[in-house]
Amino acid sequence: MEPGLDCELTAPAGLLLTHGAGGGADQHTLVALEDGLGLPVRRIEFVYRQQGRRFPDRAPKLIAEVRSEAETFASDLGATTAQLVLGGRSMGGRMCSMAVAEGLTAAGLVLLSYPLHPPRKPDKLRVDHFGGIEVPTLFVSGDRDPFGTPEEFAAHLGTIAGRVTVHWLAGQGHDPKPRTDAETVISVADFLAGL
Repeated sequence: MEPGLDCELTAPAGLLLTHGAGGGADQHTLVALEDGLGLPVRRIEFVYRQQGRRFPDRAPKLIAEVRSEAETFASDLGATTAQLVLGGRSMGGRMCSMAVAEGLTAAGLVLLSYPLHPPRKPDKLRVDHFGGIEVPTLFVSGDRDPFGTPEEFAAHLGTIAGRVTVHWLAGQGHDPKPRTDAETVISVADFLAGL
């Protein structure tokens, strides 16, 4: 982490981060967020990864894991899930957003490279739950991400009831390069400071 990127935060109590379908909790942006934010961060590994399986479990099981991990993290901090920000990369962030839409209380969402739709399948949208999201939400994505263009996001983010902030990483795809991690940390820190 570059000097000066540590950001002192007083609230929320912590940030729970989840990984994408093809990666793990050691993904470089997740690590950079843990190192660069001045609040407790917990990076979790879904059970399917812990068991060495390549393919994720179905959404209901992953959402249940998010709920359980959020409750454990909050308890460890002497807080409630309403004091946590939840999020992560791609599929993991999507599971957090679905958990919140289904009633898991949280202070906000940080969604990195959110998979709005599968590549080259813009008709298979993953936005049905957006109307149930009532917390402040930050999206950080590459502006060349095949899982959703800035124009496609603009068409759907208005259905989220909570305040929405979007940060585009110029010239980046679904897996932004490590050199963009500092920019991501700053955008997340700014978002958290505004909660």
